Amino acid sequence: MNTDANPSTCDLCDAHKSDSSGALRVLPPVFHSYGGRRRFAGALSTVQCLDDNSRVKEAVNTPGLGRVLLVDAGGTVRRSMVGGQLAQAAAKNGWAGLVIWGAVRDKAELAAADVGLYALALQPMPTDRKDQGLRDVPVQIDGLPIRPGEYLVADEDGIVVLPARP
Repeated sequence: MNTDANPSTCDLCDAHKSDSSGALRVLPPVFHSYGGRRRFAGALSTVQCLDDNSRVKEAVNTPGLGRVLLVDAGGTVRRSMVGGQLAQAAAKNGWAGLVIWGAVRDKAELAAADVGLYALALQPMPTDRKDQGLRDVPVQIDGLPIRPGEYLVADEDGIVVLPARP
């Protein structure tokens, strides 16, 4: 059993293994840890964007209040949605972590940031900022519906989303 304030993802899955309601959603096992923290949890804020991280930059430069920013970049790895500067801004502004359904860059800088960060891959190509994207809207990650305000728990075993804090 995890002794942190939040149960581990394995404990949560054990507790919900017979629940067919869809309340607990397990994100696909395709994410890699790049941030300075491997374990984090918090209420969700979302960004939906494609090849433009304008809303991501906007979000991480606001008070995180211990939340997790989930970025739906469409699962594409053509452009990096977060680099070292944005990861440092997220840490400075109190975000618990970021989960990127897309790519990131600046691996060494990400590892030095005191924030959790999971993403699909590394990609050195930055985005073109065209002031596009949406904040705090429902998104889908690999077909799983996720809404702002839900609760995300991430650790070395995976990432799960629940309607409320466990």
